[in-house]
Amino acid sequence: MTLATEFSTSPSGTGGAANGDATMPLADVGLGRAATVRRVGGERGFRRRLMELGLVPGTTVTIEKVAPLGDPLELVVRGCSLSIRAAEARAVEVVPHEAGTGTSTADGPRA
Repeated sequence: MTLATEFSTSPSGTGGAANGDATMPLADVGLGRAATVRRVGGERGFRRRLMELGLVPGTTVTIEKVAPLGDPLELVVRGCSLSIRAAEARAVEVVPHEAGTGTSTADGPRA
């Protein structure tokens, strides 16, 4: 059984797709781009470990480096660098920030 932790920015409590936010997996965010974590999916222990590392809904994350073969990814979360596998990054749903503005397309709080 898989569960997810989700950050909702709408008054109705629905997720990003219903609000028109362009959500995508963290693994698909471009190098050097920032995004706001919307949802952390996967098995309970896996999800908890990612959240212990700082990948919690509402937090801004930036892709800093990608290994030559595309795996792992180096992220900056709350000023700290961490590396996760691309498969793990696909379980994290994010709202990318608008290019060049540093702001998210989501309506919610910034971390």
